[in-house]
Order: sequence, then C-alpha cells, then structure tokens
Amino acid sequence: MINSKVGLIGGGNMARAIGGGLLRGGMHATDLMIAEPLPEQCEVLRQELYGAMVTDDNKHVARAAEVLLFAVKPQILKPVCEELVAEVQASRPLIMSIAAGPMIDDIDAWLGGNLSVVRVMPNQPALIDQGISALYANERTSGEHRELAEKIMTAVGHAVWLDAEAKIDAVTAVSGTGPSYFYLLIDVMIESAIRYGIDPETARSLAVETARGATALAAAETESMASLIERVRSPGGTTTAAFEYLDDKDARGIFATAIDRAEQRAAELAKLASEA
Repeated sequence: MINSKVGLIGGGNMARAIGGGLLRGGMHATDLMIAEPLPEQCEVLRQELYGAMVTDDNKHVARAAEVLLFAVKPQILKPVCEELVAEVQASRPLIMSIAAGPMIDDIDAWLGGNLSVVRVMPNQPALIDQGISALYANERTSGEHRELAEKIMTAVGHAVWLDAEAKIDAVTAVSGTGPSYFYLLIDVMIESAIRYGIDPETARSLAVETARGATALAAAETESMASLIERVRSPGGTTTAAFEYLDDKDARGIFATAIDRAEQRAAELAKLASEA
C-alpha cells in the first residue's frame, strides 16, 4: 500500500486509471489529489475516485504532493511545468511523467532542475488494471523513489525498468501503441465472421475470446510465438492457407514497418518538445 501523498496533474483516462488502481490497492483517498481544468471532468473524477481531492488548481496539488505525476498531453507539458517551478522547488516531490516524447532532462529543467524524475510509458489496458508500464529514472532518483514509482504503476498492471531512456521510444511503439494493433486484428475477425453470416454479438465473442485465450496461452507458455503458431498450423490445413497468403503479402514486414513508424514519431515528439 502507498502511504505517500500522490498528486496527478491532468484528469484524463490514464490519470483516472492510475488513481482508481491506487485506491483499489488500499491507498487512502485523502492521500490522492487530482488537478483537472474541466469542471465536467472534475465531477466525473469526484464520483469515480470518491474521497480524493479534485481541484482545478495545479499549484495547490504541486505544493502538497510527495509524488507529482504529470498526465497531460506532450505539447502542453512544458508550459504546465513552468507554471509550477516555485511550488515544485519548495516541496521537491518525486516527479513522474507519462507524456510520450518529453525527455527527463527537459522535464527537470522545466521544473527548475535537480529533481528526481521518472518517465513512464503505460498503455491503455491500465484502465482495467491489466497494463504494462516501462519506467526510466534519472540518476538523482533514489532506490526508495524507484520503488515508490514502481508501486504506483503496478497498481494498474505490470512494470519493467529500462536501462536507457532512448528505449522509451521503442516501448511507445511496441506496448504504448500496441493495443491498437490487436484491436485492428480483432475488428477484422469480427467483420469477417459477420460477412460469413454470424450475428454481430456472436462474432464479437468469438474474436475477443480467441484473442483473450491466445494471449493467456502466450503468457503461460515459454515457447516462442513461432512455435505456438506451428502448434496450430498443420500441412495443408486452414492455418497454413491463411499464413501462405499473409506471407505472400509480407504481413510481418507491414506490421514491423508500422511499429518502426510509431517509434520514429515518438522520437520526433521528443525532439519537438525539447525545441518548444
């Protein structure tokens, strides 16, 4: 259980997920603070995270927090940070950021410098406590702060540490963007089943439960994905027919290139943020 006062700057979906995960994990609601500018979103947060302090005052949260987690869009992170320099330098909380792009040295500088900063790349399944987050900390981050950052993110799933900040771009492309790749495949499976005459509800169940089962088996087994494919595939069978077409169209290469594009865009966002 986390006993530190955690402040979230931004109250969007990921902030709601993290806040909810912390409360479900036993954190006292009075130790959770969220700053969100939209009144209607504040009402949603007050209902979903009952007992937490919800405000539109970023400075109030920054003054009181022992952990200050930025959950805002990358393009506004710099001005949001720069408005909080005095408060952050006075309270010196552990800084966490889930914004894709802005790098630790930039975040540290925007907040006045010499802070413990952890960058995090979570993903959408955190909304149901099934996420995977990658973390990277600067040299000023103590072992205690690293442990605290990990506890916060494992409240909504799993967490791994990276040995280089540059690898966060790859994580963004693989696991941050990754859920959408699976949604695409599930959607194609649903549409195909409907085209074959299966009703939409059954089609969705077939596709989603197949994805759920395949993921569970992949997690349970130690074999490579190629080995698992071969266990489904038989000579002259339906899987072979499907994969012959996929291989002919270079489906693996297409997806690999798409992931490359996502990684390149993550690097571009980091550059744009540092130049802003």
